[in-house]
Amino acid sequence: MDNIKYGISPYIANLPRSALKQMIHVVHDLQSLCEHPNYADNHLNLTPNAQINSSHYSVLMGYDFHITEEGVAKLIEVNTNAGGLWFADRSYHPSNTQFSAELAQNLLNTFLADYQLFQQKPEAIPQLIAIIDQKPQEQFLYPEMKVFAQLFQQAGIECIVIDPSEIEVKNSRLYCKDKAIDLIYNRHCDFYLHSAEMALIAHAWQQQSICITPNPRVYGLLADKQRMADWCKADFLEPLLSIESSQRLHTALPKTHLLSELNQEGLWGQRKQWVFKPLNSYASRGVYVGDKLTKSKFHSFNPEEILIQERIKPTITLSPDGEKFKTDFRLFTYRKQILAISARLYQGQVTNLHTINGGFSRVTLL
Repeated sequence: MDNIKYGISPYIANLPRSALKQMIHVVHDLQSLCEHPNYADNHLNLTPNAQINSSHYSVLMGYDFHITEEGVAKLIEVNTNAGGLWFADRSYHPSNTQFSAELAQNLLNTFLADYQLFQQKPEAIPQLIAIIDQKPQEQFLYPEMKVFAQLFQQAGIECIVIDPSEIEVKNSRLYCKDKAIDLIYNRHCDFYLHSAEMALIAHAWQQQSICITPNPRVYGLLADKQRMADWCKADFLEPLLSIESSQRLHTALPKTHLLSELNQEGLWGQRKQWVFKPLNSYASRGVYVGDKLTKSKFHSFNPEEILIQERIKPTITLSPDGEKFKTDFRLFTYRKQILAISARLYQGQVTNLHTINGGFSRVTLL
């Protein structure tokens, strides 16, 4: 079925305009926090690759929200290599074989802006962009990567979709098949570039000889799951943001802690109120909703590696025949620019793209 293959739902999700306004404020406030000169240096324990303060940001951030019964938007997660934009766009334009015109131009502009910031040259244009992922042809989102490659090629920029193993180093530059790579669009889930297969890319990043977007620093500042626990600490945000911004974020953030920070025996009795997330997971891997958690699994957790987050039940979207789909909402962004709005419909414990008639869907504002 087409929706299983491409992750697109035939249904439409409703979103209150007031919730969208709040979601946009969250994006703006967190980007302001990210760009605050004292945020990284004085408040965070960043990994070495995230400590490298490059002059650019990250394309295609994704901010995921649940909407409470009262219509309040709650931030569930921040992503720096948010996938699914092609599917989200196609949910609005089913017959398209590439990004819709306005989105295509906005997307291209974000990549060029990030590259020009990295180069500190306002007219710089990359000659070769490499889209990197682990065995990309085997990835569910490989069709999306090909659409991105088409976007760049139509703008006169050569683009390749490759596995990190296809990269080599020559004269302190990264190459693929004797062609120098100017920009890496990183779709690999090794966000910090720690794995052996990303070692050459990590070294080039450390030397600042390659523009990588999304990059390890912005992941460390915004998308590392530890950050949500930091933002929820008392008085963390107040020295860095305006009172208004701090209050907005406190309203939008579910209570979030490291498991090690709480009394674990007392927590077991309250588990239904929480969601348990491994710090280093992605795409809902290893995530447990508390009422589905067994005691043996709970006691197997390493308290320093598990984040617990207040459970905010997802919105329910009904199909025309009354079938229920859990729903979350995603904003795709570049800095404070909103590129697209989408919903994801699913059934089961956690967000997925395997539900029949689920997937990315159009959003109607109420």
